[in-house]
Amino acid sequence: MTETIKIQPLTAEAFAPFGDLLEVGDEPDKIINQGMCGRYHDLAELDFADGRAGISLFKGKPRSLPMTLELVERHPEGSQAFLPMSEEPFLVVVAPDVNGTPGQPVAFLTQPGQGVNYHRGVWHGVLAPLSNPGLFAVVDRIGDGDNLEEHWFDRQITIEA
Repeated sequence: MTETIKIQPLTAEAFAPFGDLLEVGDEPDKIINQGMCGRYHDLAELDFADGRAGISLFKGKPRSLPMTLELVERHPEGSQAFLPMSEEPFLVVVAPDVNGTPGQPVAFLTQPGQGVNYHRGVWHGVLAPLSNPGLFAVVDRIGDGDNLEEHWFDRQITIEA
């Protein structure tokens, strides 16, 4: 039997248990650059056990819906922020931790201009752009030691709109 998860809109409130929603709000915190730029300040909690913050670029192949969710992963040593470099939506999948394993997954669809920061240790799906170019700036921990834990599901999970 297939378990089906319906995608919901990504909001700061719905995503709060898993991380930070990165988006431009109504009014910037301050105006900079000779009045030509609004700064939306300190939107994410970067949290690293050790090492340092680094910026990498990821280029993911587009996924299509419905999509089979086979695994989730987490990073116990640091948070991980995904900032799309285009205004195309992408799929965000997260799951609460239940005694060291992922609980019921939840799926969100981003809106143009939204990114996410997964808090340290949060179970999340792999990068899932829904169209090209699938290019993201990723801010995460750079350091020694293993910072990846994967969980493969033993049941079929389908994500659909």
